[in-house]
Amino acid sequence: MSMNLQSLKANAGARRRKLRKGRGIAAGQGASCGFGMRGQKSRSGRPTRPGFEGGQMPLYRRVPKLKHFPLVNPKAFTVVNVAKLAELKAGSTVSLDSLVKDGIVTSPKHPLKILGTGELKVKLTVQAAAFTASARAKIEAAGGSCEITA
Repeated sequence: MSMNLQSLKANAGARRRKLRKGRGIAAGQGASCGFGMRGQKSRSGRPTRPGFEGGQMPLYRRVPKLKHFPLVNPKAFTVVNVAKLAELKAGSTVSLDSLVKDGIVTSPKHPLKILGTGELKVKLTVQAAAFTASARAKIEAAGGSCEITA
């Protein structure tokens, strides 16, 4: 037996007749139609709009919207661009301490991160907590190496 659209039928008992409310006292759901005596939810029309909390400031108005939510634990770095490292002498090891000593970094509060702006022709061994992909590529292209410190 093949199935097609006109042969589809609901299961027995799946579709019940609509209950005719408010048709006299003896009709089961007569008079107040199961809505009780009086009050907001017994009136015609929708009792309250979706999300209404009885006058309390509703959830959709309590929560913050749009963007710019603050990060709970933001990662902070002392950032240095590759262009600043170009002034250093070839073959030297670059770390946060050496950059402070050379005067490139003045306030070393956070771990060092190397960013990729600028050009680098000098071979350096760079020790930092993080590197951007472009900074790593430029350091290694110049013959240097990148070491991640904890």
